[in-house]
Amino acid sequence: MPLWAERIARLLPLLALPVCLWRLPIGFDFPMGADAAPMSWTRWANVSYVVTLSLLSEAFALLCRGLVRPWGEVVPRWVPVLRGRRIPPFAVIVPAALMGALFTALLVQWVLCTFHLTGFSDVPYTSGWWRLLAAVVSGLMALWGPLILALTYGYYRRRCRTAA
Repeated sequence: MPLWAERIARLLPLLALPVCLWRLPIGFDFPMGADAAPMSWTRWANVSYVVTLSLLSEAFALLCRGLVRPWGEVVPRWVPVLRGRRIPPFAVIVPAALMGALFTALLVQWVLCTFHLTGFSDVPYTSGWWRLLAAVVSGLMALWGPLILALTYGYYRRRCRTAA
């Protein structure tokens, strides 16, 4: 396993953590400097939505470790029926590449909105500091796309190119 891939896989959950923590106060109707209407759901629904979204973000970030760990190549022993079977490479490569492409599109959208390019704009903020903090926090998560694509390429090279 290349050292760069191992480092990226360990970095992904840390890139997701700031935006996950950023979302939590929003669930409790604290707008985090955004000059926008609060969520119109009930408090319980707001908190449930934000916590679920944050947990799923971290879970997907941790799942990317499968691109560099043995459990991304062979079904773990604790999984009934399928334990020990090799995972077909393209069963991992195709979803990872699609998610990497989707997150890369989000990176493009982040750049367009953050820098107000070609008419795109972001949520208005009450101060420049809130806007800067929001841009940094969301920008870290926006880096996921290219990093997932890099991990996917490393997985492809390791699983498919060695047999050729």
